[in-house]
Amino acid sequence: MSRDLWTGLSDDQLLQQCDVDTYRASGPGGQKRNKTSSAVRLRHVPSGLIVIAEESRSQHENKAKALRRLRQALFLKLRKPLTEHELPHVGRCSEIAAAVNTAGRLDVGRRDPRFWPATGVALDVLDALQARVHDAAVALGVTTGNLLAFLQTEPKVWEQANILRQRHGQKPLRAAD
Repeated sequence: MSRDLWTGLSDDQLLQQCDVDTYRASGPGGQKRNKTSSAVRLRHVPSGLIVIAEESRSQHENKAKALRRLRQALFLKLRKPLTEHELPHVGRCSEIAAAVNTAGRLDVGRRDPRFWPATGVALDVLDALQARVHDAAVALGVTTGNLLAFLQTEPKVWEQANILRQRHGQKPLRAAD
């Protein structure tokens, strides 16, 4: 099953693919936190991804946070291989087209529901093009500066871009000051 199929599932369907562990989290929160098993760990069996949420004293809230983190991890960690035939058309794919504004810039914030799907495609393109940012920007139909700014929107995305660059023998990207 591919990332697209998993990310398209409802929360209940995605949760059915997970092993769910609850446990007592340590840290601040007083005696109530130490008495209840409110922390949640999700293991997505098909992909092998593991996420946790333990901030809240509510198991229900932590499960919802863990599901959001799992969806993000699917876009961050799982790469969809792109063929040479697909690369010239990737800038017109729905995830990128939805995230590009009228000025032709990738312009969605982290809280925008279009952010993570666009991130997944941008990282897929970066991986397919041996982590060459300029080539990835051209394929996506944006400027190199715009792609770099987009990747810096979220520290985890920036980290993943640098992991891809390292894997392809490229120097790490430096954050703009």
